[in-house]
Amino acid sequence: MQENKGKNSNIELLTGDYKVAIKKLAWPMMVSMFLIMAYNLADSIWVAGLGSDALAAIGFITPLFMILVGLGNGIGAGANSMIARFVGAKNIPEANNTALHSLVLTVIISILGSVVMYFILPSLLQIMGAGTATQQALDYGGIVFTFMIIFIYSNVGTAILRSEGDVKRAMYVMAITAIFNIVLDPIFIYILGFGIMGAAWATVLSGFISCLVLLYWMHIKKDTFLNLEFKNFHYENSITWGILNVAIPSTAENLIFSALGIIENYFLVLVSGTIAVATYTAGMRLIQLSMIPLMGFGTALLTVAGASYGARNYQKLQDSFFYTLKLGLIVSTIMAIVFYFFAPQISMVFAYSSSASLAPRIAQLIQIMIIFIYAVCLGMVSAMMFQGVGKGFTSLILTFIRALLLEVVFSYVFGVLFGWGEQGIYYGVVLGGFLGGIISFIWANVYLRRLRNNYHGIDE
Repeated sequence: MQENKGKNSNIELLTGDYKVAIKKLAWPMMVSMFLIMAYNLADSIWVAGLGSDALAAIGFITPLFMILVGLGNGIGAGANSMIARFVGAKNIPEANNTALHSLVLTVIISILGSVVMYFILPSLLQIMGAGTATQQALDYGGIVFTFMIIFIYSNVGTAILRSEGDVKRAMYVMAITAIFNIVLDPIFIYILGFGIMGAAWATVLSGFISCLVLLYWMHIKKDTFLNLEFKNFHYENSITWGILNVAIPSTAENLIFSALGIIENYFLVLVSGTIAVATYTAGMRLIQLSMIPLMGFGTALLTVAGASYGARNYQKLQDSFFYTLKLGLIVSTIMAIVFYFFAPQISMVFAYSSSASLAPRIAQLIQIMIIFIYAVCLGMVSAMMFQGVGKGFTSLILTFIRALLLEVVFSYVFGVLFGWGEQGIYYGVVLGGFLGGIISFIWANVYLRRLRNNYHGIDE
């Protein structure tokens, strides 16, 4: 009885006061993302002890690894959006079926992805200009891409939990991954002497442990609100395409960010060599820490927006969007101040090793790039709203305009064409991101107004 009460309270949270829902759904996601960022940062910090080539190798693999993460996040976002809409419409059988469809897609895509990456990784690294870092990048990437299913299943499983409002257990899963990775990194890299391959094995093993926890909750203990027994699965084209309508654009967005990372790395190699890639890799991982609250708010909005859209409560959808944006801008201002003034101290996490010379360069990058957080706020909140209502391709178009069009063009113009070097590339990313964020906000605002006005017009 108590168990059912807990499950129902999660659903009531999604369908109740949007301010309460966003705050309660956001903070566990923030904790989760902080831990995930912390273990990504731990990877960089521990690998930095192996030299700048090893750190650059992580930098070359990171954009490609984002494709892997994007597959899981894409399917998870598609399932989260569709399940939330079914919950809002009080159609629980179809919510169950949607969750099961997402798990089937996870298995299929994981197998295909691992095979493809096995064959194309060496060529991709050559195209990216990995140079002396190529072998270490192959050592690291070969392992993580082989076990792709671990990362995709973990992302989809936690998305299913979030879609029914069970954000705390989703947080616990991500916490398990992060904590085990942070602990295992130095053991595998240095104590066991595996080097950069040790960082990869630590990542895989910690992900595997979190997958076991998810399997236990969802398929053995069976104490989730959604019933994930396979008897509830009956294939429907509409559900598959409903998930993919968000998943494909969401994954493509991660491909865009990966392509952006590859292009920016190429520009940096052109103007300053691989040391600029190492600086950018380390610095952006620190900058990403400041974006954690935005990720938490955005993920909360996706779920609340889906439930509001499913219930046809378009006023609540619009109000939740602006409320999330307001929270995001407040937190962005706080983060920008802290990171700007404490950039030298923050960058010192890399000053313990042979990469210590990077610390001043990283501090300079942070002070330029931290303003980018405002662009991320506008773009991310708008994108999450569109994903929540199932308009994944709109989100994709906006991301393409911001990242592959504006950020790349301005980076090239300032960094390469004007000869401003790596600082010019940073300024280009910031300016392009700002313009793209403003476009995203205007587009989202127009869509919400039309949605609400058209619905009121039909009622009348």
